Amino acid sequence: MNTLTYKGYTARIEFDDRDNILIGRLLGIQDIIYFHADNVPELRCVFEEAVEDYLEACAKVGKQPEKTASGKLMLRIPPEIHNAALIAAKSAGKSLNQWACEVLGRAV
Repeated sequence: MNTLTYKGYTARIEFDDRDNILIGRLLGIQDIIYFHADNVPELRCVFEEAVEDYLEACAKVGKQPEKTASGKLMLRIPPEIHNAALIAAKSAGKSLNQWACEVLGRAV
């Protein structure tokens, strides 16, 4: 996946073959924010403008801008996977949180 990041916001970038443009959309927030450009340098510029416009619009209406992730993750997993993860973490001499952070970090 092609992405851009600015001020903690990430956008997915795709190429629209029909219109011959690059299209981006902010990820990880409920608000829908799209932008587009003809080339990569212009795309970076309009992406940053889109983030700035979003932050300004939120401030104008008194709304807190959505954050992409809090750093807290709650999972519901089968007990046997939970147990296997606990054993793997303890075997590595780590807490389950430390171990899971490392595993998720390698996966992404």
